[in-house]
Amino acid sequence: QVQLVESGGGLVQAGGSLRLSCVASGRTFSSYPMGWFRQAPGKEREFVGGIWSGGSTYYADSVKGRVTISRDSAKNTVYLQLNSLKPEDTAVYYCGVHPSDNGALWRIYEYDYWGQGTQVTVSS
Repeated sequence: QVQLVESGGGLVQAGGSLRLSCVASGRTFSSYPMGWFRQAPGKEREFVGGIWSGGSTYYADSVKGRVTISRDSAKNTVYLQLNSLKPEDTAVYYCGVHPSDNGALWRIYEYDYWGQGTQVTVSS
């Protein structure tokens, strides 16, 4: 059974940083791209960034320059480093597994599995 568990969220002041983790189990995920999305209250889930199996990354314009995604295949873990956080970054952050390196990581409907999310709250 595939399971994704996010952690690392919390309350942080504007300008601060957080590192989110997503631990995968039930499959070896090193050959699969992974993505991070977020959902703010009353809004749709939106793409934050993703990482292909080879390690290349792609980020949404809204966070580019402030976030970094990395993966540790030995630990079956993907990380999302959030820097220079703003109140508008407040959301529940989710990681997902994408089935193919040939797909579009920004398309939410292409993802197979999701974690339960971790809350990030940025105070002004």
